[in-house]
Amino acid sequence: MSTPAFGDWMKGVQSSMEQSLADFLPAESAPPQQLHAAMRYAVLDGGKRVRPLLVFAAGALFAAPAAELARAAGAVEMIHAYSLVHDDMPCMDDDALRRGKPTVHVKYGEATALLVGDALQSQAFLVLAEGDAEPARQLAMLRLLAAASGSIGMCGGQAIDLASVGLALSLDDLEQMHRLKTGALLRASVLLGAWCGKALTEAETAALDAYAAAVGLAFQVVDDILDATADTTVLGKTAGKDAADNKPTYVSILGLEQSRALAEKLRGDAHRAVQPFGDQGLRLRQLADLIVERQS
Repeated sequence: MSTPAFGDWMKGVQSSMEQSLADFLPAESAPPQQLHAAMRYAVLDGGKRVRPLLVFAAGALFAAPAAELARAAGAVEMIHAYSLVHDDMPCMDDDALRRGKPTVHVKYGEATALLVGDALQSQAFLVLAEGDAEPARQLAMLRLLAAASGSIGMCGGQAIDLASVGLALSLDDLEQMHRLKTGALLRASVLLGAWCGKALTEAETAALDAYAAAVGLAFQVVDDILDATADTTVLGKTAGKDAADNKPTYVSILGLEQSRALAEKLRGDAHRAVQPFGDQGLRLRQLADLIVERQS
Protein backbone atom coordinates (compact mmCIF):
# COMPACT_ATOMS: atom_id res chain seq x y z
CA MET A 1 0.00 0.00 0.00
CA SER A 2 1.42 3.42 -0.98
CA THR A 3 2.20 6.04 1.66
CA PRO A 4 -0.26 8.96 1.57
CA ALA A 5 1.14 12.34 0.56
CA PHE A 6 2.21 14.45 3.53
CA GLY A 7 -0.55 17.00 3.02
CA ASP A 8 -3.21 14.30 2.95
CA TRP A 9 -1.78 12.61 6.02
CA MET A 10 -1.62 15.93 7.89
CA LYS A 11 -5.21 16.86 7.02
CA GLY A 12 -6.35 13.40 8.09
CA VAL A 13 -4.71 13.74 11.51
CA GLN A 14 -6.02 17.27 11.98
CA SER A 15 -9.56 16.21 11.06
CA SER A 16 -9.56 13.14 13.26
CA MET A 17 -8.12 15.14 16.17
CA GLU A 18 -10.89 17.72 15.90
CA GLN A 19 -13.41 14.93 16.45
CA SER A 20 -11.34 13.29 19.21
CA LEU A 21 -10.95 16.58 21.07
CA ALA A 22 -14.67 17.24 20.79
CA ASP A 23 -15.28 13.79 22.32
CA PHE A 24 -12.69 14.24 25.09
CA LEU A 25 -14.06 17.62 26.23
CA PRO A 26 -17.18 17.97 28.40
CA ALA A 27 -20.36 18.66 26.47
CA GLU A 28 -21.36 22.31 26.25
CA SER A 29 -24.81 21.40 27.57
CA ALA A 30 -23.39 19.89 30.77
CA PRO A 31 -23.28 22.23 33.77
CA PRO A 32 -21.49 24.52 34.33
CA GLN A 33 -22.39 25.40 30.76
CA GLN A 34 -20.38 28.60 30.39
CA LEU A 35 -17.16 26.99 31.58
CA HIS A 36 -17.62 24.01 29.27
CA ALA A 37 -18.52 26.28 26.35
CA ALA A 38 -15.40 28.34 26.96
CA MET A 39 -13.22 25.21 27.20
CA ARG A 40 -14.49 24.03 23.83
CA TYR A 41 -14.03 27.52 22.36
CA ALA A 42 -10.39 27.50 23.49
CA VAL A 43 -9.56 24.09 22.04
CA LEU A 44 -11.74 23.43 19.00
CA ASP A 45 -11.76 24.91 15.51
CA GLY A 46 -8.31 26.41 15.39
CA GLY A 47 -4.58 25.90 15.37
CA LYS A 48 -2.24 23.81 13.26
CA ARG A 49 -2.23 20.89 15.75
CA VAL A 50 1.56 20.64 15.54
CA ARG A 51 1.78 18.71 18.81
CA PRO A 52 -0.81 16.08 17.82
CA LEU A 53 0.95 15.75 14.46
CA LEU A 54 4.19 15.04 16.30
CA VAL A 55 2.44 12.46 18.48
CA PHE A 56 1.11 10.62 15.42
CA ALA A 57 4.40 10.91 13.50
CA ALA A 58 6.35 9.43 16.40
CA GLY A 59 3.71 6.74 16.85
CA ALA A 60 4.26 5.72 13.23
CA LEU A 61 7.78 4.58 14.19
CA PHE A 62 6.33 1.69 16.19
CA ALA A 63 2.86 1.09 14.71
CA ALA A 64 1.14 2.56 17.78
CA PRO A 65 -2.66 2.11 17.96
CA ALA A 66 -4.58 5.10 16.58
CA ALA A 67 -6.90 5.28 19.59
CA GLU A 68 -3.98 5.56 22.02
CA LEU A 69 -2.29 8.17 19.84
CA ALA A 70 -5.49 10.23 19.78
CA ARG A 71 -5.66 10.10 23.57
CA ALA A 72 -2.02 11.21 24.03
CA ALA A 73 -2.37 13.87 21.36
CA GLY A 74 -5.57 15.16 22.93
CA ALA A 75 -3.91 15.46 26.33
CA VAL A 76 -0.96 17.41 24.94
CA GLU A 77 -3.20 19.70 22.90
CA MET A 78 -5.31 20.51 25.97
CA ILE A 79 -2.18 21.46 27.92
CA HIS A 80 -1.09 23.64 25.00
CA ALA A 81 -4.52 25.27 24.73
CA TYR A 82 -4.63 26.01 28.46
CA SER A 83 -1.21 27.67 28.23
CA LEU A 84 -2.43 29.92 25.41
CA VAL A 85 -5.53 30.93 27.37
CA HIS A 86 -3.40 31.96 30.35
CA ASP A 87 -0.65 33.54 28.22
CA ASP A 88 -3.18 35.84 26.56
CA MET A 89 -4.58 37.19 29.83
CA PRO A 90 -3.85 40.79 30.93
CA CYS A 91 -1.55 39.61 33.73
CA MET A 92 0.75 38.01 31.14
CA ASP A 93 0.89 38.93 27.43
CA ASP A 94 -2.45 40.80 27.38
CA ASP A 95 -3.52 39.83 23.88
CA ALA A 96 -6.97 40.16 22.31
CA LEU A 97 -6.55 37.83 19.32
CA ARG A 98 -5.68 34.13 19.08
CA ARG A 99 -6.15 31.79 16.10
CA GLY A 100 -7.98 34.58 14.30
CA LYS A 101 -10.69 35.04 16.93
CA PRO A 102 -11.07 36.90 20.23
CA THR A 103 -9.08 35.42 23.09
CA VAL A 104 -10.97 33.56 25.80
CA HIS A 105 -10.74 36.34 28.40
CA VAL A 106 -12.08 38.85 25.86
CA LYS A 107 -15.06 36.66 24.96
CA TYR A 108 -15.86 35.14 28.36
CA GLY A 109 -14.15 37.34 30.95
CA GLU A 110 -10.95 36.95 32.94
CA ALA A 111 -12.37 34.79 35.73
CA THR A 112 -13.78 32.24 33.29
CA ALA A 113 -10.54 32.27 31.28
CA LEU A 114 -8.56 31.45 34.41
CA LEU A 115 -10.88 28.54 35.17
CA VAL A 116 -10.72 27.34 31.55
CA GLY A 117 -6.96 26.96 31.84
CA ASP A 118 -7.23 25.17 35.17
CA ALA A 119 -9.94 22.82 33.91
CA LEU A 120 -8.14 22.00 30.64
CA GLN A 121 -5.03 21.05 32.56
CA SER A 122 -7.00 18.63 34.72
CA GLN A 123 -8.91 17.28 31.72
CA ALA A 124 -5.62 16.54 29.92
CA PHE A 125 -4.44 14.24 32.69
CA LEU A 126 -7.86 12.61 32.96
CA VAL A 127 -7.81 11.82 29.23
CA LEU A 128 -4.27 10.44 29.33
CA ALA A 129 -4.92 8.40 32.48
CA GLU A 130 -7.80 6.56 30.80
CA GLY A 131 -5.53 5.02 28.14
CA ASP A 132 -4.85 1.31 27.69
CA ALA A 133 -1.06 1.22 27.96
CA GLU A 134 0.47 -1.20 30.44
CA PRO A 135 0.55 0.36 33.93
CA ALA A 136 4.31 1.11 34.11
CA ARG A 137 4.27 2.81 30.71
CA GLN A 138 1.03 4.65 31.55
CA LEU A 139 2.61 6.04 34.71
CA ALA A 140 5.73 7.10 32.79
CA MET A 141 3.57 8.93 30.26
CA LEU A 142 1.70 10.80 32.98
CA ARG A 143 4.97 11.69 34.68
CA LEU A 144 6.43 12.96 31.42
CA LEU A 145 3.46 15.22 30.68
CA ALA A 146 3.46 16.57 34.23
CA ALA A 147 7.17 17.42 34.09
CA ALA A 148 6.85 19.01 30.65
CA SER A 149 3.95 21.19 31.82
CA GLY A 150 5.23 22.41 35.19
CA SER A 151 7.94 24.57 36.70
CA ILE A 152 10.77 22.56 35.12
CA GLY A 153 9.03 22.74 31.75
CA MET A 154 6.48 25.00 30.10
CA CYS A 155 5.47 27.04 33.16
CA GLY A 156 9.09 27.54 34.15
CA GLY A 157 9.90 28.82 30.69
CA GLN A 158 6.99 31.24 30.82
CA ALA A 159 8.19 32.51 34.21
CA ILE A 160 11.64 33.17 32.76
CA ASP A 161 10.05 34.87 29.75
CA LEU A 162 8.02 37.23 31.95
CA ALA A 163 11.09 38.04 34.05
CA SER A 164 13.18 38.74 30.93
CA VAL A 165 11.17 41.61 29.46
CA GLY A 166 13.54 44.49 28.78
CA LEU A 167 16.65 42.47 29.64
CA ALA A 168 19.56 41.73 27.31
CA LEU A 169 19.63 37.92 27.42
CA SER A 170 22.53 35.93 26.01
CA LEU A 171 21.80 33.46 23.23
CA ASP A 172 22.35 30.58 25.68
CA ASP A 173 19.85 32.09 28.15
CA LEU A 174 17.29 32.58 25.39
CA GLU A 175 17.75 28.99 24.22
CA GLN A 176 17.30 27.63 27.75
CA MET A 177 14.11 29.66 28.19
CA HIS A 178 12.61 28.26 25.00
CA ARG A 179 13.73 24.69 25.69
CA LEU A 180 11.40 24.95 28.67
CA LYS A 181 8.61 27.20 27.38
CA THR A 182 8.13 25.60 23.96
CA GLY A 183 10.50 22.67 23.68
CA ALA A 184 9.41 20.68 26.73
CA LEU A 185 5.87 20.10 25.46
CA LEU A 186 7.07 19.35 21.94
CA ARG A 187 9.47 16.77 23.39
CA ALA A 188 6.62 15.27 25.39
CA SER A 189 4.55 15.02 22.20
CA VAL A 190 7.27 13.03 20.43
CA LEU A 191 7.99 10.68 23.33
CA LEU A 192 4.32 10.13 24.19
CA GLY A 193 3.61 9.17 20.59
CA ALA A 194 6.45 6.67 20.58
CA TRP A 195 5.48 5.29 23.99
CA CYS A 196 1.99 4.59 22.68
CA GLY A 197 3.71 1.89 20.62
CA LYS A 198 6.30 0.43 22.97
CA ALA A 199 8.75 1.04 25.77
CA LEU A 200 11.80 2.75 24.25
CA THR A 201 15.42 1.68 24.32
CA GLU A 202 18.07 4.16 25.43
CA ALA A 203 19.20 4.62 21.84
CA GLU A 204 15.65 5.28 20.63
CA THR A 205 15.05 7.77 23.43
CA ALA A 206 18.31 9.59 22.67
CA ALA A 207 17.46 9.87 18.96
CA LEU A 208 13.98 11.21 19.67
CA ASP A 209 15.34 13.59 22.31
CA ALA A 210 17.78 15.01 19.77
CA TYR A 211 15.01 15.38 17.20
CA ALA A 212 12.67 17.07 19.68
CA ALA A 213 15.39 19.47 20.86
CA ALA A 214 16.03 20.55 17.26
CA VAL A 215 12.39 21.02 16.23
CA GLY A 216 11.53 22.67 19.55
CA LEU A 217 14.10 25.41 19.04
CA ALA A 218 13.32 25.66 15.33
CA PHE A 219 9.67 26.24 16.15
CA GLN A 220 10.55 29.19 18.38
CA VAL A 221 13.11 30.66 15.99
CA VAL A 222 10.51 30.64 13.21
CA ASP A 223 7.92 32.10 15.60
CA ASP A 224 10.27 35.01 16.27
CA ILE A 225 10.92 35.47 12.54
CA LEU A 226 7.20 35.50 11.77
CA ASP A 227 6.46 37.92 14.60
CA ALA A 228 8.92 40.33 12.98
CA THR A 229 7.90 39.80 9.34
CA ALA A 230 4.29 38.57 9.01
CA ASP A 231 1.09 40.53 9.55
CA THR A 232 -1.71 39.94 12.01
CA THR A 233 -4.14 38.60 9.39
CA VAL A 234 -1.72 35.84 8.39
CA LEU A 235 -0.61 34.98 11.92
CA GLY A 236 -4.06 34.94 13.51
CA LYS A 237 -2.56 36.77 16.48
CA THR A 238 -1.11 40.23 17.04
CA ALA A 239 2.04 40.65 14.95
CA GLY A 240 5.05 42.62 16.19
CA LYS A 241 4.05 42.12 19.82
CA ASP A 242 7.46 40.82 20.98
CA ALA A 243 9.20 43.97 19.81
CA ALA A 244 6.43 46.19 21.18
CA ASP A 245 6.73 44.47 24.57
CA ASN A 246 10.56 44.70 24.48
CA LYS A 247 10.97 40.92 24.72
CA PRO A 248 14.27 39.25 23.83
CA THR A 249 13.95 37.09 20.69
CA TYR A 250 16.22 35.29 18.26
CA VAL A 251 15.68 38.12 15.80
CA SER A 252 16.57 40.81 18.35
CA ILE A 253 19.78 38.96 19.28
CA LEU A 254 20.89 37.42 15.97
CA GLY A 255 19.13 39.50 13.37
CA LEU A 256 16.76 38.23 10.70
CA GLU A 257 19.19 36.49 8.33
CA GLN A 258 21.14 34.67 11.06
CA SER A 259 17.85 33.57 12.60
CA ARG A 260 16.80 32.07 9.27
CA ALA A 261 20.16 30.33 8.98
CA LEU A 262 19.75 28.90 12.49
CA ALA A 263 16.31 27.54 11.61
CA GLU A 264 17.83 25.76 8.60
CA LYS A 265 20.63 24.30 10.73
CA LEU A 266 18.08 22.99 13.23
CA ARG A 267 16.09 21.42 10.40
CA GLY A 268 19.22 19.51 9.37
CA ASP A 269 19.85 18.45 12.97
CA ALA A 270 16.30 17.08 13.20
CA HIS A 271 16.66 15.10 9.98
CA ARG A 272 19.94 13.56 11.11
CA ALA A 273 18.52 12.63 14.52
CA VAL A 274 15.87 10.35 13.01
CA GLN A 275 18.07 8.74 10.36
CA PRO A 276 18.36 5.54 12.45
CA PHE A 277 14.61 4.98 11.99
CA GLY A 278 14.89 4.88 8.20
CA ASP A 279 11.66 5.13 6.22
CA GLN A 280 9.58 5.00 9.40
CA GLY A 281 10.93 8.44 10.32
CA LEU A 282 9.49 10.05 7.18
CA ARG A 283 6.65 11.89 8.93
CA LEU A 284 9.00 13.27 11.59
CA ARG A 285 11.30 14.60 8.87
CA GLN A 286 8.37 16.12 7.03
CA LEU A 287 7.15 17.81 10.21
CA ALA A 288 10.59 19.33 10.76
CA ASP A 289 10.27 20.79 7.25
CA LEU A 290 6.77 22.08 8.03
CA ILE A 291 7.92 23.76 11.22
CA VAL A 292 10.77 25.58 9.46
CA GLU A 293 8.86 26.48 6.28
CA ARG A 294 5.55 27.55 7.84
CA GLN A 295 4.23 31.05 7.13
CA SER A 296 1.95 31.42 10.15
